[in-house]
Amino acid sequence: MAKYILKRLGISLLTLVIILSIVFILVRQMPIEGYFDNFDKLDQAVIDARLNQMGLKDPILVQLKNFFIRVLHGDLGTSSRYSVGVAITDIIARKAPVSIEMGLISMAISLLLGIPLGAAMARSKSKFWDKFGTVFIVFISAVPAAVYYIYIQSYGSSLLGFPMLFSQEDGRTWILPVFSMSLGNIAYYAMWLRRYMVDEMNKDYVRLARAKGVKNSDITMKHVFRNSFVPMIQYIPTSLLYTVSGSIYIESLYSVPGMGGLLVDVITRQDNPMVQALVMIYSSIGIVGMILGDLLMVVIDPRISLSRKESAR
Repeated sequence: MAKYILKRLGISLLTLVIILSIVFILVRQMPIEGYFDNFDKLDQAVIDARLNQMGLKDPILVQLKNFFIRVLHGDLGTSSRYSVGVAITDIIARKAPVSIEMGLISMAISLLLGIPLGAAMARSKSKFWDKFGTVFIVFISAVPAAVYYIYIQSYGSSLLGFPMLFSQEDGRTWILPVFSMSLGNIAYYAMWLRRYMVDEMNKDYVRLARAKGVKNSDITMKHVFRNSFVPMIQYIPTSLLYTVSGSIYIESLYSVPGMGGLLVDVITRQDNPMVQALVMIYSSIGIVGMILGDLLMVVIDPRISLSRKESAR
């Protein structure tokens, strides 16, 4: 286990370095206006002095080396347009708590509704819950999310009386964005759990248990559900981390002062240092989520060996 974890950490670190290097080089190809506020009003001498101060006149490899050194020391740089001169870590520290709180609530709702829905669909094939869940999953998968997000906001505010825009102090303003953020994961968990449970129900050990007279409820909960949940567990950490880091479109739609809306804002303003920092954060989240998913699979099912080769099984 320890050997596998170290190996995965090494590969993940290398992947992150490659991603950051590519993003760093791409950002450096963007216009230098993204590093200045009121660029049009500055003299060329002031611009050159500022570029020298930031090290943007150095060769690209030297810039890349200095960037990684600063990152290792926890320095992500300062904002050039969004909040001029303010440390990026301070901006993120203000934005992250809102996204984390909203994301955790959304994930709790997704798990509490998506998993029971998937189990109900598997147990009642071609009946009400299966048909209801199938319609819901197809709708969420086929219709662009931006469309039903807008309808939820529009009708939720006009028919149900919920405020259209977010306010951290007003609990009612959390309902629509959290509900919208939960829909995709509810459909995802329900779809995959149903698929895995149906596959398990058709296996020989289930037929044997039925032939021995074991109750269907015991077979479903003690064997089918548990074995079906194992392959799903690897996706939960990634979806959790992405959800708590903020939904880009939903936070922008409801004016939520979180991480998701922040990314859209800094891209629009061409704040190059902040774009670079946020891409690094989201890349790290994806990599950490994959590692945690593999480890959770081993914790839930001890039969899985991460270090043993397939031929040795």
